Amino acid sequence: MHTKFFFLAALCCVATTAFATPNIQYWKSASGAKVLFVENHDIPMLDVSVAIPAGSSFDAADKSGVASLTHHLLDLGAEDLSEDDIARGMADIGAQFGGGFDQDRASMSLRTLSSAAQRDKALDIMARVLQRPLFSEAILAREKARVIAALKEAETKPESIADKVFHKALFGTHPYALPLSGEIASVEKITTQDLRDFYAARYRAGSAVVAIMGDVTRPQAEIIAQQLTEKLSSSAVSAALSEVAMTIPASEQRIAHPASQSHILIGAPGMARNDPDYFALYVGNHILGGGGFVSRLMHEVREKRGLAYSVYSYFMPSKQPGPFQIGLQTKKEQADEALQLVRDTLAGYIANGPTGKELTAAKQNIVGGFPLRIDSNRKILDYLGIIGFYDLPLTYLDDFTRKVEQVTVAQVRDAFKRRINPQAMATVIVGAPQASADKNGAAK
Repeated sequence: MHTKFFFLAALCCVATTAFATPNIQYWKSASGAKVLFVENHDIPMLDVSVAIPAGSSFDAADKSGVASLTHHLLDLGAEDLSEDDIARGMADIGAQFGGGFDQDRASMSLRTLSSAAQRDKALDIMARVLQRPLFSEAILAREKARVIAALKEAETKPESIADKVFHKALFGTHPYALPLSGEIASVEKITTQDLRDFYAARYRAGSAVVAIMGDVTRPQAEIIAQQLTEKLSSSAVSAALSEVAMTIPASEQRIAHPASQSHILIGAPGMARNDPDYFALYVGNHILGGGGFVSRLMHEVREKRGLAYSVYSYFMPSKQPGPFQIGLQTKKEQADEALQLVRDTLAGYIANGPTGKELTAAKQNIVGGFPLRIDSNRKILDYLGIIGFYDLPLTYLDDFTRKVEQVTVAQVRDAFKRRINPQAMATVIVGAPQASADKNGAAK
């Protein structure tokens, strides 16, 4: 299974929009799994996903990479099915496996035609892959070599270096600082027993979230959810993580690199999925740097001064607060000027908040893009997974309309003042100007 990052974009809409949000049904299967289902017979397709709290944050620090490899090897051999059997079996019926992996979750997804013959074969393969993986010694050795090669390559890329150092600066010893794919030294030590132990500990029906979208009935969906989880342990396992320290010391790390541009990241711990300031921070960030060419950072850094082709900011909400991050690339000789401009723009925004005109424009921009976020079964499936995993209300999409409309300038200003301190942020510059970094990449 190719590891993919979860699509964690915020769901956004306003009440005046003339479209229907999906009718979400919810129940618990006999196995103990949560199930979210949207019935839709418009096209003869079925989309299914199963998510487990088994992301990289559940790795041991000295065995980082176990969670990722466990997830990756699921569809590379299962009960009575070789790697080739699985691939051919899916290809023969035109079905597709997908997956997602991040700090919180590991998931597998399936897309298949909904006719009984294709659907039943695809679901049988998926059920065996999820519930009876083999974790072959030979395949693990091959995949470890692939991961290690990719990690070595990443160590040469400025964007990968910056991301790794940035997460360490934000999260310190918290599990969110662990790299998704692990470290070279830890991956080298991983055994098939490590994968089996992790699978047994984390892959439980009582912790699973099954999302089903498409051309099946409720009784059929109930059978599918049970089929995919009934052979997993029925007990749940805790998905609790230690709390993220929300206040970090100010830091700046300048790392030499031969790249032609400086890669700059600035940020701090941001917000969780269930954060009471979620809507004020989301809408406010759309104005600051999340709205593309209409954002304030883009206007100041690119349009007025031409210091970067692109500059952005975002919150990445997770079970625990994920990063608030500002990023840009710029010519080395103008890196310090661009960095200072970003800091000044952020400080001014936090001090004064957005204007009423900016807030109105942001809401108009959000509403215009929302219908495209739910225009396919697969996109709706992604949202079902988010709602189920993070215990959001089933009315989340409808509630979002009202709550986005209710955000005020004062709420944005207040939320940013309380949550983002420009004097307590981490800054990482990879490809720093030579005059500012010594031969080891340390700040002078």
